[in-house]
Amino acid sequence: MINTKGIKKGQLHDIYPQLYGCFYEESEMDIRFTKLIETHCNLFGKDEAMIFSTAGRSELGGNHTDHNLGKVLAATITLDTVGAVTITDNNIVTLVSEGFPSVEVNLDNLDKIDSEENTTNALIRGIARGFADKGLKIGGFNANTTTNVLMGSGLSSSAAIEILCATIINHLYNNDKLNPVELSKISQFAENVFYGKPSGLMDQIACASGGIVSIDFKDKENPVVISEKIKFEDKGYALIIVDTEGDHANLTSYYASIPVEMNKVAAFFNKKVLREVSYEEFKANIPALRKALNNDRALLRAHHFYNENERVDKLVEAIDKNDFKKYLELINECGRSSFCYLQNLYAEPRNQGLSLGLALSESILEGDGASRVHGGGFAGTIQAYVPMAKVQTYVDEMNRVFGDKAATVLSVRELPTTCIA
Repeated sequence: MINTKGIKKGQLHDIYPQLYGCFYEESEMDIRFTKLIETHCNLFGKDEAMIFSTAGRSELGGNHTDHNLGKVLAATITLDTVGAVTITDNNIVTLVSEGFPSVEVNLDNLDKIDSEENTTNALIRGIARGFADKGLKIGGFNANTTTNVLMGSGLSSSAAIEILCATIINHLYNNDKLNPVELSKISQFAENVFYGKPSGLMDQIACASGGIVSIDFKDKENPVVISEKIKFEDKGYALIIVDTEGDHANLTSYYASIPVEMNKVAAFFNKKVLREVSYEEFKANIPALRKALNNDRALLRAHHFYNENERVDKLVEAIDKNDFKKYLELINECGRSSFCYLQNLYAEPRNQGLSLGLALSESILEGDGASRVHGGGFAGTIQAYVPMAKVQTYVDEMNRVFGDKAATVLSVRELPTTCIA
C-alpha cells in the first residue's frame, strides 16, 4: 500500500521503468500517483490504498484476423489505467473513474440486468459472475481510477478497465489464482453477455499479458498465447501512434462489413470462418466465388486474411532470428495489404486522414522504418516505427498536420496486469 504522504523511493520509483519504459518523467508520475491516493482518501476516507495497473495494447500484426480465428501479434504498452483500491466488508463495488460518474454495483445479484447493457455496471457484474461461475470468491471494494490510455485510438482503453476490475477481484479475494488468459476470458464473457458487445479476445489478452505476444485463435476457447521477446528501442526505433483526428461516428457498418464479407466467403464452402478453409481451396474457387458472391471486395479481404496470417508467422520468425530489417519489411507489407486488399483506410474518399498519415510517414522515414494502419481502421490511428534520430521530426510533423499531441511515443511494457503496491 501507499499513502497520502506521496510517492517514496523504493515504493514506485523502482517499478516505473517496468511500467513506462524510458519515455516518462518521474516527477509527472509522482504527481499522478499522489493525486490518485489523495482522491481515494477524499472519496472513501482511507489514507492508504493498494495500487493496481493495467495497460493498453497495440496490435503489431494481424489486422482484422481474430474474428475469423486467425493469428495476431500484439503488445502491452506503456500507457495504463491505474486504480487505488481498498477492500470492503460487503458485496458492494464502488468504482469512480476520473471524468465519469460514480458506479455502484451490489454483487448480491449476479444475474444479467437488461437495463444495464452498455454500462460499466454490466461489466463489473459480469466479471463477478464469471468468477462465481468458476467457484471463485468475490466481494466488494472501493476504487478510483485514472488513465492515460488514449480513448478512441485503438489502444483498448475499455479492455484495460475490464482487466483492471478482474485483476482486483483476483488479487483481493483469490490470491492471484487466475492467469492473464483466464482473466481475459472472464472479461470477454462480461463484455459479450452482460455488456452486450460481441468481441474477440485479442484486446483483453494483450492488455493483461505483458510484453509482446503472438496469439493463435484457431481454437477460440483455448487460444495459443506465446511470449515474444524484442525491444524496439534496442534496435534503434521508437513505436509511435498517431491519432489522425478522424470522426468515428457512423462507422459501425464499415467495421461490421469486414467479418461479414469474410464469412460470406467461408459460407461458400459451408464453413463459418475463413480459418476453416485452406488458401489453396479458396484460390481454386475464385471464379465460382466471383459469380456466387458478386463482390470482389469480399475476395480481396479473404486474400488479406490468408496472407496476414502467414505474415504473423513471419513476424515471429523475424523476431526469433533477430532480423529486425525483415520485421520492418513485413510491417510495411501488412500496411499495404490493409490499404489495398482489406480496404479499411477510409470510408469516404474526401476524408483520408489515415492515408495522409501513411503518406507523410513514408516521406519522413525515407525507407528506414515502417508504418501501417492501427486497429479497426476507417478513421483513428496509424502506427509507425521511427528511427530514434527522427523521432522529434516525426512527432513535430504529425502534430503540425493532425493537431497538438496527435503523436504518442510508446514502449512495450513487460509487466502484466498487476497489483504494484
